[in-house]
Amino acid sequence: MASRQIIPAMTGPAPVRRIKSYSAASGFVYQYQFHELHAVRRGSTAGNEYIYYVSTDRKTMFPLRIFVHRDAEENWAKKNGRPLNGTEEYAIAKMRLFQAFDELESLSAAHTDLVVDDSNLEALFSQLNLD
Repeated sequence: MASRQIIPAMTGPAPVRRIKSYSAASGFVYQYQFHELHAVRRGSTAGNEYIYYVSTDRKTMFPLRIFVHRDAEENWAKKNGRPLNGTEEYAIAKMRLFQAFDELESLSAAHTDLVVDDSNLEALFSQLNLD
């Protein structure tokens, strides 16, 4: 019987994660970095979850998750005659992040779950000025 050789998975270099700053309308300056993207289900709703790490004090960071509802994207595609591409979806998630920075008096680890759904996708997309 022939033995199978197990080849270890090759790993590449660690991704470079740039820390960026955002001066919010509230007067706070946030630092953030994109960490990762996952396809997930929340209950019966499928979508993509974008995870950013955010700092309000330049010392500690906390994860902030932005869930983009797949059904909202499908509704947008029906209305606009084409689906969002990956770059557009990422940009919408980032606009939602900026919106939270601007609207919340003091973003903290207690506010770590944001959504993009039918109620805000169109407005977020319009801020991108892609039309």
